[in-house]
Amino acid sequence: MPGRGHHPQNSVMREGASQKGESAAAAADKPLVFEQPLNERMRSYLRIDFLYNQALFHAHSHSQWSSRAAVTSLLDLLAIVTRADMRADVLKELERQISMLTEYQRRPGVDVERLRSVIANLSRLRTDLLGAGSTFLQPLRDSAFLAAVRHRSSIPGGTCEFDLPDFYYWLSRTAETREEVLARWLAMLRPLCDAIAELLWLTRQGGKVRSEVASGGIFHITFERDSPVQLLRVLVGGDLGVYPEISGSHYRSSVRFVVWNGLMERPRQTDADVPFEIVCCS
Repeated sequence: MPGRGHHPQNSVMREGASQKGESAAAAADKPLVFEQPLNERMRSYLRIDFLYNQALFHAHSHSQWSSRAAVTSLLDLLAIVTRADMRADVLKELERQISMLTEYQRRPGVDVERLRSVIANLSRLRTDLLGAGSTFLQPLRDSAFLAAVRHRSSIPGGTCEFDLPDFYYWLSRTAETREEVLARWLAMLRPLCDAIAELLWLTRQGGKVRSEVASGGIFHITFERDSPVQLLRVLVGGDLGVYPEISGSHYRSSVRFVVWNGLMERPRQTDADVPFEIVCCS
């Protein structure tokens, strides 16, 4: 029989607290990755990828609030994608990557099998996007339902039930019904968004990591003009209490580290030397 103060639940709680402490410590040790796009295409790609993943996350949740959030992300996606001929731009970039990687196969020391796998995946994504056709988003553009929600979304609280009774009615349908509709809408965007996700992966994989120190919290970098950088990635320890503010272009950039002072105070630039890692992705 356990003695006083030694209830079995106490040891379980201590173990749970210990595991949580270890998880928190691991999270603090893991570097935070901050990305800065250095051209308009990369900026659009990152926003589309972010919104698509956000929409997917909420589309698979059962609550009405998640369905609202999924529709909002979908409308934001459409606003970016329909602003220019994004499909043609992505197809052109897929062709460029396929051509470049095909040339790499002739170089000595290259993992040919892995390279062929990447090329095959890019070719599949190109085929899917071509097969979707140039009017693949027309059903979403023509939807009177989505148009009404988009119009009212510009007003704070404009999608309340008294403003959009049809939206409220749809949200009151079963979770399965809402998920089916959201899945159908997102499937129209999938060929484009999957291709962009793969292009982002290739861009990140092409960068080389190097360790640097920001003296007094400031670091400047100039890139080679023959190989413009598209994406800058800064990795900083989560336990340092600082984060970077990145500015610049595909020729030169500056990284300024600021101290996190909580939610009520403005951050300030640190005057300490900050060790970090930087990845320049062309």
